[in-house]
Amino acid sequence: MTEKRSSIHGQWSSRFIFILAAVGSAVGLGNIWKFPYITGENGGGAFVLVYLVCIALIGVPIMIAEILLGRRGRQSPINTMRSLVQDEQAHPAWSLLGWGGVITGFLILSYYSVIAGWALAYVFRAASGAFNGATAETIAAQFDGFLSAPLSVLAWHSIFMVMTMVVVARGVRGGLEKAVTFLMPALFVLLLVLVGYAMSLGAFSEGLDFLFSPNFEKVFYHCEVTAAGVEQCRFTGEPMLVALGHAFFTLSLGMGAIMVYGSYMPANASIARATFAIVAADTAVALLAGMAIFPIVFSNGLEAAAGPGLIFQTLPIAFGAMPGGQFFGTLFFLLLVFAAWSSAISLIEPAVAWLVENHGMKRVSAAVLMGVLAWILGIGTVLSFNLLSGEEFQLFGKTIFDLLDYLTANILLPLGGLFIALFAGWIMSRSASMDELRMRDGMGYKTWSLLVRYISPLLVAIVFFNAIGII
Repeated sequence: MTEKRSSIHGQWSSRFIFILAAVGSAVGLGNIWKFPYITGENGGGAFVLVYLVCIALIGVPIMIAEILLGRRGRQSPINTMRSLVQDEQAHPAWSLLGWGGVITGFLILSYYSVIAGWALAYVFRAASGAFNGATAETIAAQFDGFLSAPLSVLAWHSIFMVMTMVVVARGVRGGLEKAVTFLMPALFVLLLVLVGYAMSLGAFSEGLDFLFSPNFEKVFYHCEVTAAGVEQCRFTGEPMLVALGHAFFTLSLGMGAIMVYGSYMPANASIARATFAIVAADTAVALLAGMAIFPIVFSNGLEAAAGPGLIFQTLPIAFGAMPGGQFFGTLFFLLLVFAAWSSAISLIEPAVAWLVENHGMKRVSAAVLMGVLAWILGIGTVLSFNLLSGEEFQLFGKTIFDLLDYLTANILLPLGGLFIALFAGWIMSRSASMDELRMRDGMGYKTWSLLVRYISPLLVAIVFFNAIGII
């Protein structure tokens, strides 16, 4: 069936370019912003080890499944699932899986662009020396002042969305491929430069020890000191659930991006080998980010478990205090922008591909239309931190940003990944999946089949039920 279908959008020029593109989709704010702070909050090395196991059990099999579906269908996620449902004579409701991915990616892009705009603004703040010699109070005041100015935040959101639309409008070869060919090598170079700088600091070994020396008591036990000065510890599985969730989310699964990129994958490329390369590169970026960030944090006497403020409020203090901090701070936020940019173009691509396929729109028009719609929806996120932050503007105690983040991260993404695994494992015929994977019915295929049919859906279901408060 694959040979009978071809993408009207073209395809990647090589397997290597596909890997770069998929890594670009997977590597984003989650690797450089979220992974370091959740590692800091959950005990360091032991959490990293648990996370790597979760990547193997969830990330690898579901990514293989999503690429498999994309290349089998050779269309946007919506049309791919419609075609595959017809091929397998499955219930039409399975077609909703394609719609779910496109909608989820679009919703994520609307607020992702706003956060990426923050990083873009901080490139210029760092370059201007705004952090030099600043105290924690000064940095916090700068950040709060930035968020409280809606027009400024909106302007950076607008600039970033235009950057995204320009790339996507140029097509697979002329836009997406050229962008990732530049962005991903540049991202790795910037990361390595920052790691090299971290190696020159006295706390580099302390950072490595924190990141790679497991202490499982910090994963399985939560300890607090009582008012009487007595330390009390209780068993907790929360860090393991965090590792499960992040292992799934970090690879851009369930949002249509990997599926549409898979539809542009050359027919002779190995899906399994490409997946292993993508997962290895994504994990390497996260670990390198930790190797760059924690030595900077420790050498300046800062707190590793600083939470979400680690990037925008804690690290600027360090950059402002260290020699060369102005230069390296600028490099760091530029790295953050590159990571966000490569992810953003993959989030808008599924919707753009569908408009081109179903409505005969030119790619430029489709990219502008979806970019403008995402930009308009993103205004709600911009205002969530200032004019619409009050309780009178909240729904269920959440701002517009909080609602979008909760809906996508806790409901739509896990459900998308769950149904991708179920469709590939239970609905698609063995002959079709073996044909697309270029595998025989041997140990490799049987291992993937076991994981995608039983283990991965169970673990994703646990993530989903924990996120909605059932577990």
